[in-house]
Amino acid sequence: MPPFEEYCEEIRPLWESHWLTNMGEEHRKLEEALKERLRTPNVCLFTNGHNALECILEALGLHGEVVTTPFSFASTTHAIARKGLTPIFADVRESDCTIDPERIEEAITPRTCAIVPVHVYGNLCDVDAIQDIADRHGLRVVYDAAHAFGVERDGVSAAAFGDASMFSFHATKVFNTIEGGAVCFRDPALYDTLNQWKNFGITGPEDVEYIGGNAKMNEFCAAMGVCNLRHLDEEVAKRRAVAERYWERLETVPGVRVFRPAPGVRANYAYLPVIFDPEAFGATRDDVFDALDAAGVGARKYFYPLISDYACYRSIYSSDRTPVARRMAAQVLTLPMYADLPLADVDRICDVVESTGRN
Repeated sequence: MPPFEEYCEEIRPLWESHWLTNMGEEHRKLEEALKERLRTPNVCLFTNGHNALECILEALGLHGEVVTTPFSFASTTHAIARKGLTPIFADVRESDCTIDPERIEEAITPRTCAIVPVHVYGNLCDVDAIQDIADRHGLRVVYDAAHAFGVERDGVSAAAFGDASMFSFHATKVFNTIEGGAVCFRDPALYDTLNQWKNFGITGPEDVEYIGGNAKMNEFCAAMGVCNLRHLDEEVAKRRAVAERYWERLETVPGVRVFRPAPGVRANYAYLPVIFDPEAFGATRDDVFDALDAAGVGARKYFYPLISDYACYRSIYSSDRTPVARRMAAQVLTLPMYADLPLADVDRICDVVESTGRN
């Protein structure tokens, strides 16, 4: 959160204008700031990332099957299914838990209309290989970039890949607007459609041309984003120091694997995922989770279970078809990560992790 006084000053004009929602001055200010920060020409704000993803899938006029990953948050697949599309799960790469381009190719059928990859933990997908597949098969690419705000590869923003990228600004993210989200997209003609969709399909004072939703970011959330964006670099720098301490302590421990940023990638240090190989480490991921919990440390099995193993999907899909994703879901644990986490606490967490393996 930004300094209290700074936020109060940002929202003070709202008491004069009484313009609290429906795309007011703070909304416009944040959109422009995000265009500059993400170096993308087209940004549309939403009340949350999930609505943003649903909206862009509808705005692109998709019909049929969408290849995606089961190793993600429920929102990714829910958005696809709620738009009347059929999710088709492809396995992930063990190296970074992002969707495997070879498995995407295998999953394509005559009914495939799009690919929805996920930049997991801020690890960028193989965007070049995915775009090549999409170009050869005439498919749309919409990235779930909820974890990748501010991430760049060779100076190119994650917002620039594919036909569109969805970002989440939930309170738990590196950059937040309390609750919110956005779509960055290539075709400027989509802007009006996206804004109309998030406002009930209203196209004029007396015109409602299609069945839209209600997903407008209010002015208070937009103001929080305007403030937080000013402090993002400082936030990321602090997170980097925390991440480096974790890596220093854990990457030499047998049976423990951490993710360092790939060459040329500017990371945002959103999460601290650790993969535990139970045979080499001497304990399971669940053993570590329980030991940390007993020590008063909250870790998260993120993502577990796989989306294909949720009650609402498991009668249709089998995680047997994505064995790498299933193994990662059973072995990954995200450790506490936030900018003001004291390094002494990082050491205490790492002590618990190491001792669990030895025991």
